[in-house]
Amino acid sequence: MDSNGSDAAPAARPPLRGTADNACKIVVVGGFGVGKTTLVGAVSEIRPLTTEELMTQAGVGVDDPSAVADKRATTVAFDFGRITLSESTVLYLFGAPGQERFWFLWDRLFAGALGAVVLLDPRRLEDSFYAIDRLEQHGMPFVVARNNFGPPRHTLDQVRTALDLDPGVPLVDCDAREKESGKQVLITLVRHLTGLAEADVENPS
Repeated sequence: MDSNGSDAAPAARPPLRGTADNACKIVVVGGFGVGKTTLVGAVSEIRPLTTEELMTQAGVGVDDPSAVADKRATTVAFDFGRITLSESTVLYLFGAPGQERFWFLWDRLFAGALGAVVLLDPRRLEDSFYAIDRLEQHGMPFVVARNNFGPPRHTLDQVRTALDLDPGVPLVDCDAREKESGKQVLITLVRHLTGLAEADVENPS
């Protein structure tokens, strides 16, 4: 599955409504080539801003493309998409670069974010360890979405055990190429955030 989301992006570019005065931010993180650009492009109502560059010899020995042999481009800064939620509220999506050499950018992308989606490749679960650890260190709520590249090799319970996920962290399946599937991942995150907020109100510290 190619992580380039340009083909999935809509051709139209709806203007931002003049009544929009409230912005929310969500970050999509994960390992190299797991489909972050594809997910942002699939759900965005505008053609997403991407910072993809062709992979060159400079990445040899630095990036590991063995599991995504057909990958020709990679994100070097971030992906950006937008979803209008209502007349006054807009959701901004930021896809973080997956290569270790660009992890220094993550702190800036996390700033102001309500939560995150950890997208994982079921063939390379270990590539998501860093993203999960980083989010837990930041105290940022997140959900984990398994981007299915074919018939699942393991159950979600097995994946949860392998990742040592907290029982309260939602874990779902998705297809990053499909708009509705991507939207369900975002809805899962929003419901998770809502549940955490309600729990804080009921049990203030």
